[in-house]
Amino acid sequence: MIPILDDHMHLQFKGDNVDAVRQFLRLGGTHLIMSHMPYSEMPLKDLQDFRAQYERSLSMVEKVSDETDAVIWLTVGPYPADLLRLMEHHSLEESKAIMMEAMELAASWVEERKAIAIGEVGRPHFEVSPEVWAASNEILQYGMELAKEKGCAIVLHTEHCTPEGWKELASFADRAGMDRGRVVKHFSPPAILPEENQGLFPSVLASKDNIKKALKKGNRFTMETDYIDEPSRPGAVLSLKTVPKRTKAFMENGLMAEEDAWKIHKENPERVYGVEIEI
Repeated sequence: MIPILDDHMHLQFKGDNVDAVRQFLRLGGTHLIMSHMPYSEMPLKDLQDFRAQYERSLSMVEKVSDETDAVIWLTVGPYPADLLRLMEHHSLEESKAIMMEAMELAASWVEERKAIAIGEVGRPHFEVSPEVWAASNEILQYGMELAKEKGCAIVLHTEHCTPEGWKELASFADRAGMDRGRVVKHFSPPAILPEENQGLFPSVLASKDNIKKALKKGNRFTMETDYIDEPSRPGAVLSLKTVPKRTKAFMENGLMAEEDAWKIHKENPERVYGVEIEI
């Protein structure tokens, strides 16, 4: 039996949560990496609010572990747009300092084995002022330094990467002394070759077209849905059923070899995140 991992997804208490995971399991999914997401219904003004938000994500992971057979891990960190929420209450400099404290808290959770990586962190995927962009880059750089210190992966949420964008993100990793291969580009296009991604690790959004294009180049990637479990947007970004369905269909159609499946769902995530994936 081949393990099947969704490398990046979210669950919410107001959403389908455990029921969505049960569907994932019924279709052959086995492992999940849940990324902390900001909860809009909860306040976000200071470090204690970040702690409460992280705890909410951890309680969801515990709920899934208690109620299903899925193996689920957590990544935590201050979401890039959180900086703008903080700026509703503080100056930019004060908000940046709180974001860095939240990054430190995330790193401590990795050290305590509550989480396997820092993420998703990075910079806004939409246009912001030059000052906010510069502050976001400083926060990201600090996150990479902490990931290097803790010996863990870091999961990036950024704008759609151009060749220049990949190079810039790689330069952040180099300045921090991080292994580029443990810097995960979430919501990645099928840019899986080193000359495309500068050695960063692509977690490819598992659309049919993306995975087909990625497999034509090799198997140095993982698959994700970025499922957000939002009742007002059912199935967005992709349904949690997508990764097991797509993996099995591609294997049955000869588009994904068994060797590729093992690489994508076991060997790659084990190396990137330092976890053990067993069946």
